[in-house]
Amino acid sequence: MMIELKNRFILAPVKLGYSDGTGLVTEKHLQFYKRRNRHIGAIIPEPLYMDAGLRELPTQLGIDHDDKIAGILRLTEIIHQHGAKAIAHLNHPGRMANPKIPGNYFWSSTAVACENGGAIPQNMDREMMEKVIQMFTDAARRTVSAGFDMIELQLGHGYLLAQFLSPQVNHRTDEYGGGFENRIRFPLELVQTVISVVDIPVIIRISGDEMTPEGFHIDEMIHFARIMETSGAAAIHVSAGSVCSSPPWFFQHMFVPKGKTWALADTIREKIDIPVIYVGRINTKEDINTLIHKHNAAYLAIGRSLIADPDFTGKYLGKVEGNIAPCMACAEGCLGGVKSGNGLQCLVNPEVGRESDIVKKARHKKTFAVVGGGLAGMEAAIILKKRGHTVDLYEREELGGQFNLAPLTPNKKSMATLAPYLIGEMLHHDINVIFQEATAADLTSKYDGVIIATGSTPAVINIPGLDKFYGAEILLEKNLPRNKKVLIIGGGLIGVDIATALIPLDNQVIIVKRTSDFGEDMESISKNLSLKIMKEKGTIFSDHTSIERIEGNTVFATRDGEKIQFENIDVVVVSAGMKSYNVLEKELTGKLPVYVIGDARDPGNAQDSIHGAYECVKTL
Repeated sequence: MMIELKNRFILAPVKLGYSDGTGLVTEKHLQFYKRRNRHIGAIIPEPLYMDAGLRELPTQLGIDHDDKIAGILRLTEIIHQHGAKAIAHLNHPGRMANPKIPGNYFWSSTAVACENGGAIPQNMDREMMEKVIQMFTDAARRTVSAGFDMIELQLGHGYLLAQFLSPQVNHRTDEYGGGFENRIRFPLELVQTVISVVDIPVIIRISGDEMTPEGFHIDEMIHFARIMETSGAAAIHVSAGSVCSSPPWFFQHMFVPKGKTWALADTIREKIDIPVIYVGRINTKEDINTLIHKHNAAYLAIGRSLIADPDFTGKYLGKVEGNIAPCMACAEGCLGGVKSGNGLQCLVNPEVGRESDIVKKARHKKTFAVVGGGLAGMEAAIILKKRGHTVDLYEREELGGQFNLAPLTPNKKSMATLAPYLIGEMLHHDINVIFQEATAADLTSKYDGVIIATGSTPAVINIPGLDKFYGAEILLEKNLPRNKKVLIIGGGLIGVDIATALIPLDNQVIIVKRTSDFGEDMESISKNLSLKIMKEKGTIFSDHTSIERIEGNTVFATRDGEKIQFENIDVVVVSAGMKSYNVLEKELTGKLPVYVIGDARDPGNAQDSIHGAYECVKTL
């Protein structure tokens, strides 16, 4: 039976990557969960590895030996501080163990590697199955000793037990493969054994659908959920996708529609009597109300929204004042930070992973000018005001800067929430915005310091005959071409985003790049999906290409030393990088303290802008 929680909200198991390679709990873990333990019914810490040879991350938390128990006890004590329950998430990755980690090994229902990459696994025999069952039961007993109130077993998302469940992966011809009853045999035995050896509730996490044609689908998972219920499961946690075959669904990325996991959970909830936990891009108050009042959700598992805003549930419950910082489901900071080895981060929230080093009031109040109202400028103004300073922000056009173009691409509409949030924070903190160009004379006479956040401008390229062209402003409705042949010069993030925006309007797109890696500076899921869309729609990719001149509608170029040309080009778009725009620094230097942030300092992405601004001003 599910333990009663103080509210219906559960912090979902999000990988942090904050350990030091030993698998032990660090102060960073404690601070992360402490910041999120107040307005939550339960917390599921990141997946706990049960064997050091089965890690997904070198910096993952472990529960493979008794020496981990003392540290995890400190973690569960932190979780319990304000009445939240602690749920241990146990997962065997099978063939999805990280092949880059020395000493990792790979077992599965198959001897076939994941199509997205990975090691070739060993096809498990019965002796291996016994070892896995023992591994789970040993780990389950340790979770009880470590103060956990419940256990969650991962049977979805393409990990080991789902590798047995999935007809796409499980091609066995013995009693553990083939029909549904055989494919569930080993997972069912493992679940029943774990439930029998512990006296705390066990939750089963599943993918309601693997979101691939050959995978398992909702009809089988309804049947499986019923079997889990009769086997003693306390609740079913319904997600979707596979980390191997359908990662956008696994990560609930902004490129996939919101609500599919909720519909899957609905279908299962109607067929069983134990609670169902809903999950998947729950990132607004409206989402919560919809799930409670229209879907009758007993429990809501929320992950990235509590990363972007640790007070998300507190603000929903009316216990914390303020605007909700939006999670855009972009995966830039969370997935990107973990993959890079830097640990969990967040594009929107620069305090993630550094919860013990947050903004504090300044000892001496000063008056600052921030010049530029893009992401960096607004972030700087907000942090300065939080520190107690007086702030004027100068902006000659509109707040949001170039980021206002980001949501205009078809699959990035969720990014439309960021600039309004920062504008709302500016209003909340009563920051004075002056819509005019700042002059050096005004700045030197009125302020104790100036923050320059004037952004960047497109890099100029010298191509004979290039008289009329667009940059990113082609994304504005008034500029969008339809049924045209478009040449995009530059194949980085902006060039690829522009291409994906033009394709649905029946434009024929050609994209050229001096090197070969189109979208090289993009988050991996966005990049892969964008390039897939472009290829499916007939986009012409021309790598190692230099444009030499343009004559009328003909573009002359060189590709790998060979002369080529593109005929009948209607529209040319130039996306060849950005250069800093900063005309004030020289005039102000020596007259008062000057700080340059964002693209004005070094062109980068949205996370670079926000984090750099935060770092610059948090001690001023």
